[in-house]
Amino acid sequence: MQPGDTFFHWDKVDLHRDLEGSLRLSTLHAIAQEHALLRMENASELESLVRVDPSDPHRPDFFLSKLDSIRKHFIDQAAIERFSREVIEDAAADHVRYLELCFAPAALASRGNFPLEAVCEWVISAASAEAETQAVDVRYLLSFDQHEPVAVAREVTELAIALHPRGVVGLDLTNDQRYPAATPPAGMLRHAHDQGLGIAVHASGWGSGKLTAAIRELGATRIAHGVHILEDQDLLREAREAEVCFEVGLTSDLRTGALQDLASHPLPGMLEAGLQIALTTDDPAIFNITLSDEYRLAMDVLGLSLETLKGMTLSALQSSFLDPKSKRLLERHFVAQFWGKEG
Repeated sequence: MQPGDTFFHWDKVDLHRDLEGSLRLSTLHAIAQEHALLRMENASELESLVRVDPSDPHRPDFFLSKLDSIRKHFIDQAAIERFSREVIEDAAADHVRYLELCFAPAALASRGNFPLEAVCEWVISAASAEAETQAVDVRYLLSFDQHEPVAVAREVTELAIALHPRGVVGLDLTNDQRYPAATPPAGMLRHAHDQGLGIAVHASGWGSGKLTAAIRELGATRIAHGVHILEDQDLLREAREAEVCFEVGLTSDLRTGALQDLASHPLPGMLEAGLQIALTTDDPAIFNITLSDEYRLAMDVLGLSLETLKGMTLSALQSSFLDPKSKRLLERHFVAQFWGKEG
């Protein structure tokens, strides 16, 4: 990304940035060296284990194997807090003004068998302190995978509700394609929603099977990926009428194998169909990208205009799980930034 590009200097909104997929290569190497996790001379030797490059296979299992390598580095409280601070620093460097940071307590806790509540405290305390320094508005989504036991999903859900006053604004349901997926109890998610949490679901990244359940059964108000939505006109109409927001990561959709080439990405058609869209990074360190890079791809490859990108930025904020008062304040900021007037 060249700093001279117009949108680099914009304040931006990222609704889908995973902590595990946002860790600096240099820091991973330092942690690996400190704890003798890997025998490598420099960070570049670690790169093939934790990144998906353009020349790598574009398959979900290949991408998910990178997360397996990354999770070995969540070795102690100090490492987790450092990762959390640096994610905020990197977002601020790309002028991300509002960030919803997703993290999976069970995944982060697995390396050291930490209590899930402790892991949440480490992430939120470190990231929130750094966000205040960097002038980033950050909120949190707690994630659990649909293959995990219901007991784990329930514990994460209850933690999210308890931590709502600390900035946890939603639940994020992921889907590791390597394992059979179960559908979490819809009643549990309705309870979370009734307690003020938003519901985001990974669906349709590698097929259309989960998309219908995400919208009709789980009550998702945001869908991660969702690139097959245009294939079902009835579901498309439902999503549009319900104002479901689709979190689109262009590079992520390509390198995880959801699409064969970027030029065929359905984003222009999704916009034309009237869907709410948020352009996101997903896993910026795994793909070695920034949100500004995604804006540039949207312009250069898909032909979107600057005005369209401005509208998508505002749409992303409007689809955030931020409280109404804070959302109105930020809306005024973005309207003034883009159009020189108060909202």
